[in-house]
Amino acid sequence: MEEELKKNLLQKPTNSKESVDKEDSVRKRVWEESKKIWVVAGPAIFTRFSTFGITVVSQAFIGHIGSTELAAFALVMTVLVRFATGVLLGMASALETLCGQAYGAKRYNMLGVYLQRSWIVLFLTTILLLPIYIFTTPILEALGQDKSIAKVAGSISLWSIGAIFAFIVSFTCQMFLQAQSKNMIITYLAALSVSIHIFLSWLLTVKYKFGLNGAMIATILAYWIPNLGQLMFIMHKCPQTWKGFSFLAFKDLWPVIKLSLSSGAMMCLEIWYSTVLILLTGNMKDAEVSIDALSICLNISGWEMMISLGFFAAASVRVSNELGRGSSRAAKYSIVITVLTSFIIGFILFLVFLFLRKRLAYIFTPNPAVAEAVADLSPFLAVSVLLNSVQPVLSGVSIGAGWQSIVAYVNIGCYYLIGIPVGVVIGIFFNLQVKGVWIGMLFGTFVQTVVLIIITFKTDWDKQVEIAQNRINKWAVVETQELD
Repeated sequence: MEEELKKNLLQKPTNSKESVDKEDSVRKRVWEESKKIWVVAGPAIFTRFSTFGITVVSQAFIGHIGSTELAAFALVMTVLVRFATGVLLGMASALETLCGQAYGAKRYNMLGVYLQRSWIVLFLTTILLLPIYIFTTPILEALGQDKSIAKVAGSISLWSIGAIFAFIVSFTCQMFLQAQSKNMIITYLAALSVSIHIFLSWLLTVKYKFGLNGAMIATILAYWIPNLGQLMFIMHKCPQTWKGFSFLAFKDLWPVIKLSLSSGAMMCLEIWYSTVLILLTGNMKDAEVSIDALSICLNISGWEMMISLGFFAAASVRVSNELGRGSSRAAKYSIVITVLTSFIIGFILFLVFLFLRKRLAYIFTPNPAVAEAVADLSPFLAVSVLLNSVQPVLSGVSIGAGWQSIVAYVNIGCYYLIGIPVGVVIGIFFNLQVKGVWIGMLFGTFVQTVVLIIITFKTDWDKQVEIAQNRINKWAVVETQELD
């Protein structure tokens, strides 16, 4: 009896020690993965805050020029520039898949050629988009927008062409550097750019009274300044992955084009979703107030979205790196930690935005009617913030794994066959106006989030490793043959 008692007493500490060791091991794994995530997400969030801040700063200065100018700027940025962003960012995300998986597999020489091929594809795409920005006024009038707003928007869109070409360099260089976890240079350049932009916007619009033209000059310069710095850094500080300009970039473009097109379709369908809502709002009563209120809410939501897009980048880089390295288990673990981290931050912001209400509007406009409309939309804004903390992260997972074409079909079904029709029915036929349109948007986003969770959960990640390895090996053979 005494021996049995001693045995039991001796076993307890052993079991307890095993439990503590296991708990310490879990904590260590979470901590290690969190560090890897934040190495990408932290700089990416700050960079996106700074880049998005350029638009918000411009909007704040233009909003104090006049309400028509504010509505026109909102239309250009949320419709036309967002249109280009959808196309170019989407097509550039193919580079994120390729560079991330190649870097994980230590095929470093492939990254520089992929970057140059992406430049070629995006430049040709931008040339094809130019007529939209040249003929903005008649296009907006044909879509039912107010003529005075459409006229001012036409002038702004011509200025925005310079910003659109800047996106080619910006998106591709960021993805090239993110795949290698070399984000800090992007952060420093973004901070410098937004600081210069605030000063130039004040100088050209407030001090020298150049009005709308001054605001747009400051905006274009703010987009191009970090691009020059990124290019210099890549060419001088990335000897493993940048081997100089090469005619190989013009060869074997078709695989890049195909992946870019599927990537572009995925991102375009997602980014254009809110664009369609802005256009629907422009055909409702008190269009100017409605557009101003919705654009302010979308801009506030956009600030929070910058955090989620930071985790979007982290999920993409971590998943693509681990698949390239051949570790399905590490890829799955990274997905769980990234989604949970982003959701916790999103839930905190959900509570903050729910209670701030119309105070937010006065940052952008002194108009009390617009502020009241923003306050009325605040509950929808808060729910949007919560959904946006998960959905972009899952989209990042799909980019890392190369599922762009699958997610494109999901976006068509959830956004355009569910979200927009629901928004039209509730907003127009039930006379809920902007609130009805936003309810439809939220419903479509919710359905899309659920579908992406199911796809991610049911995926055979060992199979995804095999697919990634086959892609890398196939393209690596092509690169080696060409270099020989």
